[in-house]
Amino acid sequence: MIVYKQTDTEGEIRQILALQASNLPRNLTAMEIRTEGFLTVKHTFDLLVKMNTVFPHTVALHNEKVIGYALSMHPQFRLEIDILRSMFLKIRNLVPDTMSYLVMGQICIAKTHRRQGVFRGLYEHMKTFISEEFDAIITEVDTKNNRSLNAHKAIGFKELHRYTADGREWCLIIRK
Repeated sequence: MIVYKQTDTEGEIRQILALQASNLPRNLTAMEIRTEGFLTVKHTFDLLVKMNTVFPHTVALHNEKVIGYALSMHPQFRLEIDILRSMFLKIRNLVPDTMSYLVMGQICIAKTHRRQGVFRGLYEHMKTFISEEFDAIITEVDTKNNRSLNAHKAIGFKELHRYTADGREWCLIIRK
């Protein structure tokens, strides 16, 4: 049975980092990148702890092991990761000041648990926890990551804007 919850231990954060590492492009074959998707950002333990303190990350556990996660990135962290700075600038220009939002900093599912509804489960659980404080979840996806784009669209994310930054084309998406 898969359990969805907000991260509350350092052990869970370390498991997030291990799952993240195994899905970075340098650890994937070209075929896996094309068919399974990939992650762009490698976070540090300290940054994930800081982000989690402000608004907890969402994890999917199977037998008490993290098999999926959705990172919560409050806008106050907009300057912490260089490659995400352009995203926050676009958000500022596209989203009304009256809308409160949380950035889903990254989502990842273990290969052993893909195509089992974990992606949807993570977002539904995250949405439940943010509903009183935030109007929307915003994220961006590298347009070369078709698997991720399709998964986000399947659960109701809508495209806000496409743009190029850092040598990549990004699709900025929102779910209210």
